[in-house]
Amino acid sequence: MPLHIKLVRKKELEIMLESLEKIKNPKAEIEQYETPSTIAAYMLWHAYQNGDIYGRKVIDLGCGNGIFAIGAALLGGDATGIDIDEEAIKIAENNAKRMGVNVRFLKMDISSFNEYADTVLMNPPFGAQYSNRKADRKFIEKAMEIAPSVYLIEQEVNFEFIKKIFGEKFSLRILMKFNLPMKARMKFHRKRVVNVPSIMLHAMLSISE
Repeated sequence: MPLHIKLVRKKELEIMLESLEKIKNPKAEIEQYETPSTIAAYMLWHAYQNGDIYGRKVIDLGCGNGIFAIGAALLGGDATGIDIDEEAIKIAENNAKRMGVNVRFLKMDISSFNEYADTVLMNPPFGAQYSNRKADRKFIEKAMEIAPSVYLIEQEVNFEFIKKIFGEKFSLRILMKFNLPMKARMKFHRKRVVNVPSIMLHAMLSISE
């Protein structure tokens, strides 16, 4: 537990994240699904207590409305959010301004981002859309390339696949298992909510280059 004074309490963090503006027109092809504030706050708080946010350079890959980047900034991190979608970036910038935090947001493909960071936080696309198969691999490999500590959300069914990507250089542990509610916000959705068995993971570099 860090010795410094907490900037916000966990429950306050959750409430603040819940108030963030959502993406109005989510795009199926890049799997723009919401990260629930309870789940985001849990990940952020765990990373914070682990010394991976306060005073650290934190990257939110595929930041959407900026939930992880803004949360990291609220906890004293030097945060950057990256997303390929212009609408998402604009909403994220407005959210950060409303929360009174300084966050850098970049509209770009994550493949082009090459800055070193201390920590990556992300809820990457699961690769569930046919046009976006194995999209999560791209995000994980980029996270491994730029940071020694990576927190992410994945489908539970993909765990063995994820372990293979991280390989022996990263130690991987499950922080929690939960059902991720995916709300019907795309035209092709037939159910109001689909609960996807998911896991929250922490991967840490264990072998020096």
